[in-house]
Amino acid sequence: MQVYALPLHTRFRDITVREGLLLRGAAGWGEFCPFADYSDTESVPWLAAALEASEEGWPEPVRDRIEVNATVPIVSPERAHELVRTSGCRTAKVKVADKRATLAEDCARIEAVRDALGPSGAIRVDANMAWDVDTAVHALGELDRAAGGLEYAEQPCPTIDDLAAVRRRVSVRIAADESIRRAEDPLKVAVAGAADIAVLKVAPLGGVRRALEVAEACGLPCVVSSAVETSVGLAAGLALAGALPELHFACGLGTMSLLRGDVCTATLSPVDGYLPVLRQAPEPDAYAEFAASPEVEAAWLDRFERVRKISG
Repeated sequence: MQVYALPLHTRFRDITVREGLLLRGAAGWGEFCPFADYSDTESVPWLAAALEASEEGWPEPVRDRIEVNATVPIVSPERAHELVRTSGCRTAKVKVADKRATLAEDCARIEAVRDALGPSGAIRVDANMAWDVDTAVHALGELDRAAGGLEYAEQPCPTIDDLAAVRRRVSVRIAADESIRRAEDPLKVAVAGAADIAVLKVAPLGGVRRALEVAEACGLPCVVSSAVETSVGLAAGLALAGALPELHFACGLGTMSLLRGDVCTATLSPVDGYLPVLRQAPEPDAYAEFAASPEVEAAWLDRFERVRKISG
């Protein structure tokens, strides 16, 4: 097993370094990298996803490439414009509702993204559960105007009831993310009345096969997003996107741009807005450059063992 520590270009989810553990099995490599705010119990699906990749492999794909969106963190409008312009993507996902930025600043960032994309590009926003219902309704109206039309808004409020209330009051489509992946049983989450789109992430859902079951249970169009993994973990997201029966939206898998490097020489960075669907994760042959300190390594190995014991 190998433990990495990869710096980010910009603070994301209140972290500046992405850490995780890579493990090798009979089928290849897997990645175990739950964020610090996930308990050991909540981290069990992340381990299941890593073990699926390394020991079982993934289902056969029905497509060989995936359109992806550019990801715009909390940066200046000028930087947002540059990120989108150089990404090659026709869709951009913009983080909003962060404590470091006002609504006016979010609108300015979105206006810059619209300028970079042109009138035919799609803009989606992600509020990460930051708003109550009334705040979400007001903010989405402003952001929709700034964008000249939003494709959708991801998880504007924490609860399913709140999502449903917002959905009744706005014209912007609503996507559910945390409401699905952090549910006690994602297969039983009734999001159809609260959302128009389901956002799926392989690791917190327990692997590609489990995520396919969740997609079927949701009965909604799906978007596959990453959890800001290295290319090892990102390959699992591409495997899910490649195996979904239908895929109508660009996926949030172009996230290598958030990291200052990769553990793999064959980095999964988009070309003309697309990424390939792989049959197994790429080899982490550049791991040595980003190997974690002994203290960080010990902490991750201990976390891995705790979660493994819980999972049985």
